[in-house]
Amino acid sequence: SQDIKKAYRRLARKYHPDLRPDDKSAEQKLKAINEAYEVLGNADKRAKYDRLGDSWYHHQSRGGRPGGFDWSNWSSQGQPGYGSFNYGDMFGQGMSQGGFSDFFNTIFGMSGAQVRGSGVNSNDTKDIVREITISLDEVLTGTTRKLSKGNRSLNVQIPPGAKTGTRVRIAGQGARRENGRKGDLYLRVRVKPDKRFERKNDDLYFNLPVDVFVAVMGGEVLVPTLVGNLSLSVPSGSQGGQTFRLKGKGLPKLKNPKQFGDLYVRLQLQVPKTLSDEEKDMWAELLRLSKRS
Repeated sequence: SQDIKKAYRRLARKYHPDLRPDDKSAEQKLKAINEAYEVLGNADKRAKYDRLGDSWYHHQSRGGRPGGFDWSNWSSQGQPGYGSFNYGDMFGQGMSQGGFSDFFNTIFGMSGAQVRGSGVNSNDTKDIVREITISLDEVLTGTTRKLSKGNRSLNVQIPPGAKTGTRVRIAGQGARRENGRKGDLYLRVRVKPDKRFERKNDDLYFNLPVDVFVAVMGGEVLVPTLVGNLSLSVPSGSQGGQTFRLKGKGLPKLKNPKQFGDLYVRLQLQVPKTLSDEEKDMWAELLRLSKRS
């Protein structure tokens, strides 16, 4: 309709990269708008969007058939290695969690009945949410979970950088709705607390025990990370609670797994509980000298 064309042209102008040189996401938003408009004019593509969500185009470009889509390669973040994008991140939450009506209601400001013409209410969905637990090491690399139902199984990818609360969508694998369509299955991630590291977003914090002699004189110490030990140079005169930043040694960012957070190392001074007679004499001498200075 003319209203849809007007909405499309308005949004295409609004998000054109040439008109938004400072908006790094403008190009992706324009791609999403073009994809929405392309889907809108084709009944077959609308049906594919309802089945496959944001991934309909990649499925089509690989010659996929409605009954033969391999969900093992897909998650809510798109196919690994592809520069795909998440509509919810760009246009508001809920964008990629519903079907076609939610998609166009968000982008073009239209109701599902106007666009789809099927009278399906987005509140009629029968989505299923299941919680899965992953470790901090799996957050670093990403992981998979195998889901089984009867004689069917799906290998679902959990992307690197997942947080507690991250949801991975498997379209069309929920309960059947009253109209015969199936809802979606969501895997809600829970990250187990780690005994070694404290996590804050994509950064990690580690309390490093350091001998008081090293803190006073300086020296090299080993710092554990998720990929092995690193050497840290502790300067002389370091204080308990002093924090050192190891750039890029944290966790991958969910939206850009090639970028990493940082690892912050906090010094915890270890005072010896027992001393030999010779050591006591040395500390006594140091105490005497410190009072003179």
